[in-house]
Amino acid sequence: MKDVITKEVIFNHDIDQVWNAITKAEEISTWFIPADFKAKKGYKYLFTSPPNEKGCTTISGQVLEANPYTLIYTWIEGSTKNVETKVKWELESVSKGTKLTLIHSDISNYRGETAIAMFESFNGGWDNCINGLTNYLKEEVNAG
Repeated sequence: MKDVITKEVIFNHDIDQVWNAITKAEEISTWFIPADFKAKKGYKYLFTSPPNEKGCTTISGQVLEANPYTLIYTWIEGSTKNVETKVKWELESVSKGTKLTLIHSDISNYRGETAIAMFESFNGGWDNCINGLTNYLKEEVNAG
């Protein structure tokens, strides 16, 4: 069973622009879903999607580390309140802008077939998030 999802992308944006996009609630709410989030160790955050035919999706957890340019938090998907995974964002300045590495780990905390289904769901979901972040940086930040 695969336990870790890793995504890497290079943005032609300044590291602080990318950092703000992944750590400031108003920016996260623009490219992801509405967020009550602060990049502060110990902060208990909540992401809540607008209602749709499936209801609302909530994601909650606690910030474990928020040091420029590393952000780590627990991730608890609303329908599985007892299962905690971990998300880590790392930013690095590179010659063409900023390299973002996203690591979602501990997916094997889910049991059996649920772990496989959640891995697949998270993997596709992170692709969508990266696309949303890419579009946000290009269109809203106007730097790329």
